[in-house]
Amino acid sequence: MTNGQTITINGKEYELDSLSEAAKAQLTNLRVVDQEISRLQQQQAIAQTARNAYANALKEQLPKDA
Repeated sequence: MTNGQTITINGKEYELDSLSEAAKAQLTNLRVVDQEISRLQQQQAIAQTARNAYANALKEQLPKDA
């Protein structure tokens, strides 16, 4: 991390270099978790799209009303 970088947490700005190693580790953990949440949301959108396609395909296979 380079000098002068800051992060805002709960409306307060912090210099990254001033954070403890433990705080930096927790910040890294948060970033990793945020990325995983984003990945899971994308997977959910893909699964929902597939579900909709399967439901539409099923509708086409059901007997037509006479």
